[in-house]
Amino acid sequence: MKAKLKKIIGITLPLFIGLGIMYYQFNSMSQVQIEKTKITFLKADYFYIFLSLVISVISCWSRSYRWKFALNHLGYTTKFRNDFFTVCVSYLVNLTIPRSGEITRAVVLKKYENIPFDKGFGTIVAERVVDSLIFLFLLCIGFVLQFDKIYQFLLDNNFDFNKIIYVGITGFVLFIISILIWKFSKLNFVLKLKNKLSGLTEGILSIYKMEKKWAYIFHSFLIWFSYIAMFYVTIFALPETANIGFEIVIMGFIFGTFAIGFSPGGLGAYPYAIASVFFLYGIPKEIGTAFGYLVWTSQTLLTIVLGLLSYILLPILNKK
Repeated sequence: MKAKLKKIIGITLPLFIGLGIMYYQFNSMSQVQIEKTKITFLKADYFYIFLSLVISVISCWSRSYRWKFALNHLGYTTKFRNDFFTVCVSYLVNLTIPRSGEITRAVVLKKYENIPFDKGFGTIVAERVVDSLIFLFLLCIGFVLQFDKIYQFLLDNNFDFNKIIYVGITGFVLFIISILIWKFSKLNFVLKLKNKLSGLTEGILSIYKMEKKWAYIFHSFLIWFSYIAMFYVTIFALPETANIGFEIVIMGFIFGTFAIGFSPGGLGAYPYAIASVFFLYGIPKEIGTAFGYLVWTSQTLLTIVLGLLSYILLPILNKK
């Protein structure tokens, strides 16, 4: 009963958060702004929206192809179509509970390619580590380019910088302690946990030992280049955003990426984050809102279509 309740809460809570953000966003806008948002959304140049979707499919292809390098290193040869369809299904599942698609991806891989869950999941965790490092790199670039504006914004809102220092020091100390316990502890439960996670660890370490690590790294950057390009080409869909600088694009992309984790697929949170960032740079709220929903709606529909098609085709194409 408790497990069922947790599952229900895990699905409904992020959904209500997303809907709550949507309500707050539109409730804070005047009727004139809402109408202008609708008109801007409908009158957008959808050629650029279509182009962004093509780039998005390329990122899915690249992520699927990258995955093969890690799986091959572990001694498994998979059909590319299964890798691609599995990635698409995982994106679809992420629309329900944020980050739940990673588990689904390992489960589907086990079902259709008979790869142990822990090893498959290990390669997925390894991907997340690499992706997080690349995103951190982009984050640093964005904040360096816009340090003055961000710093002034934080000062205007009386932000306490000491909190960041305290949290950072505490987190670093806890991280070091955890590493030392994991490496040197002889406690029974730690040894049992190491044994259970051996397959997971093998999957994570596969990046450092694989023969085609540079191809893996190339696709990792191609994936994130595709993400930025997908976001960038969309600015040309609206006359009001067509001439904005790349620094605004990169900041919108960064905060939009952060927002995806707050609700299913970024429902409500993603368009709100984009509109908020654009507003800081003098772009009217209704324009930023229309842009945010153009990106979010088009990408969400693509995720649903590709995910459902993949879910249908996987059992059909893998009949024995």
